[in-house]
Amino acid sequence: MRIDATVHALPPPRTVARAATTPPEAYRDAMLPAAVRRHGPALALAAVLGTAGVLHLRRPAIFTPLIPRALGDPEPWVLGSGVAELACAAALTVPATRRVGGLASAALLVGVFPGNVTMALRSHHGARHWSRKPAVAWGRLPLQVPLVAWAVAVSRSAERSVRR
Repeated sequence: MRIDATVHALPPPRTVARAATTPPEAYRDAMLPAAVRRHGPALALAAVLGTAGVLHLRRPAIFTPLIPRALGDPEPWVLGSGVAELACAAALTVPATRRVGGLASAALLVGVFPGNVTMALRSHHGARHWSRKPAVAWGRLPLQVPLVAWAVAVSRSAERSVRR
């Protein structure tokens, strides 16, 4: 009896075959509005950079250990990078400036990478703040790669939409 009930619960073979041959893009396109597909990645990256920028300005002490000693006083560097992150975030929100905003974001993320390396080298297990713990400090290094790729992809996507 149970086997029979299971067989009747399955969709007809034609439906299964059609679903198996339907490209994944068709499902994505049907589920996400065009505006979300077009602007979503840029706006999400803008939110990430905007949050980081505000955090740099509101809590600069979190980021001062990232500044290499060779650069001198860390405060102007921390505040400057926060302003740069906010500027990139703003550029990403406007379609007309998105291409440049994506490239600027990628450059900024590459530019702050030495600070992330410095933070990882200075991290220690007894650190009070979560950002100075080795797992976090070393874990953020490989995250820079997808962030840079994301920024470049947003820039390229904006470039393609301008050409259309």
